[in-house]
Amino acid sequence: MNTPRSRVSLLSILFLAALVFIAFSTYYQRINTQEPLTINQVAADIQAGQVARLVTDNDTLTVIYRNGQERTAQKEPVATTIEQLLALGVTQEQLATNRIAVEVKPPSSSLWLLTALTYLLPIGILALVLWFVFRQAQGSNNAAMSFGKSRARMFTGESPQVTFKDVAGVQEAKVDLQEIVEFLKEPEKFVQLGARIPKGVLLVGRPGTGKTLLAKAVSGEAGVPFFSISGSEFVEMFVGVGASRVRDLFEQAKRHSPCIIFIDEIDAVGRQRGAGLGGSHDEREQTLNQMLVEMDGFDTDTSIIMIAATNRPDILDPALLRPGRFDRQVMLDAPDVKDREAILNVHARGKPLAKDVKLNVIARSTPGLVGADLENLVNEAAILAARRNKKTIGMDELQEAIERNMIGPERKTRIITPDEKTIVAYHEAGHAVVAHALPNCDPVHKVTIVPRGRAGGFVLALPDEDYTMISRAKLLDRMAFTLGGRAAEEIIFDDITSGAQSDLEHVTRVAREMVTRLGMSKELGPRVYGQKEELVFLGREISEQRDYSEAVAQKIDEEVHKLVVEALTRARKTLTKYKSHLHKVAKKLMEVETLSREEFEKLFPTPVPKRSGTPRLAGANSR
Repeated sequence: MNTPRSRVSLLSILFLAALVFIAFSTYYQRINTQEPLTINQVAADIQAGQVARLVTDNDTLTVIYRNGQERTAQKEPVATTIEQLLALGVTQEQLATNRIAVEVKPPSSSLWLLTALTYLLPIGILALVLWFVFRQAQGSNNAAMSFGKSRARMFTGESPQVTFKDVAGVQEAKVDLQEIVEFLKEPEKFVQLGARIPKGVLLVGRPGTGKTLLAKAVSGEAGVPFFSISGSEFVEMFVGVGASRVRDLFEQAKRHSPCIIFIDEIDAVGRQRGAGLGGSHDEREQTLNQMLVEMDGFDTDTSIIMIAATNRPDILDPALLRPGRFDRQVMLDAPDVKDREAILNVHARGKPLAKDVKLNVIARSTPGLVGADLENLVNEAAILAARRNKKTIGMDELQEAIERNMIGPERKTRIITPDEKTIVAYHEAGHAVVAHALPNCDPVHKVTIVPRGRAGGFVLALPDEDYTMISRAKLLDRMAFTLGGRAAEEIIFDDITSGAQSDLEHVTRVAREMVTRLGMSKELGPRVYGQKEELVFLGREISEQRDYSEAVAQKIDEEVHKLVVEALTRARKTLTKYKSHLHKVAKKLMEVETLSREEFEKLFPTPVPKRSGTPRLAGANSR
């Protein structure tokens, strides 16, 4: 296949060759284009006895003098050389062979070749240029003809690189997909019982849960061809191109049956019809219609399974999710502590870990993280170990990688004044004391005043166990914990700073969610206030429809304000009760800057038994 670069190189070589040939021809003609003699001068030189030899070449006469010089002359074509010289007064004796050798030069093949090249080479170069131009035009035409071809990348299943062993933490999803693998391997087993395997499987989960990796694992386990394409690769500016690519994709799949078609981010093409705007809306709808027809038109003996992935199943068209198309949805939730440990073991393969590394401890310290986050965590730890010139990855690197993932890198070069350091120390100590004193807050694992990311310091509170539901009492305690820094500033300095900005934003957002979405307001009751509206073609929330009156809106604001004020009041009361512990923790932070869970509990023994809770990272002192 000729690339544009190779074509340009060949044209350059031909152009240089033409220049060399023209220069050689010009030089050759120049050295042979001395001022020619007249035939009269030749006759006079013969009479003077200066000529030793005459060579006749058609109408050109080459005169070789006795001193070795060569000159040329032109003779008349109507007579021979001897006749013209005799007519000019040269005698026979002067032309005698013992005095002058008269020769007739035979035709030169090189001269004929040079003459032919002089005329044919420019014509050949022009022909080659025209050939390249027409070929390029033909290639552009072929590209235009292939504009509607599928751009899916096919991977053979002969040497799978990913199997179920490489996917950890999604046991339920692997069980559901194991049926797909068995059907692709042994379809007769299902056909004999009259069973119909799902034609489409939709993988649903938040970003980073391993949807694409799981689809590759299904192909690797089944050992069948795997067609991979993104949903955005179907839609183009021209109407009809996407539908053409869908047809071509399914035609290729039928030729390689049994196989798997994987469409990543299918929401780019499978969004609800009839609600979008924009110039590409008609093209996207036609593409989706063609996909629906192709999925519903499979032959009964065609072993083609379509797997798609999305993190927005709520915006997909209902026709795409009906039985007979994507009639099975596989949910990929965030991994629990056991799954996180298994995922860490997978990503730690081949990496030299120190003997003190305990992945189960790291798993308990990373609630809420998904597979992609954990892979990035292990990679960050490896980078930190290499930067420190270590041969193994230790717990220190893994712990720092967790903090980098949650908050950001340390800002060791930031200069903090003594007054600011005191304020930050009491701010973070206020968070920690409130979290440790209230029964529904998560245990404090780390307190630090070292700047990291946008935070001047932070308190890391992590649950001992994972769970999915949260009570009203826990939300209220967490709000008080979040406002512990602001309450500490008021109690100790009788003033407030801008360090609690992110805390106030978080508490206000939680209070509004409790009132409007979770029905946790005693005044307004168990009801959802406001309906979220979304333009499908944008794929994101842009407004909220108010289905309540202005009077109710005022009550919502009052309830939100009430919850925030009550949380701040609880934080003040708690810190007033444990004011001595607040001073003790703050002074220790000013000395050592960072306190671990064990060091903190030595300063402040647990006053009440803790209850299990969900992960929470709070108290970030934003600057």
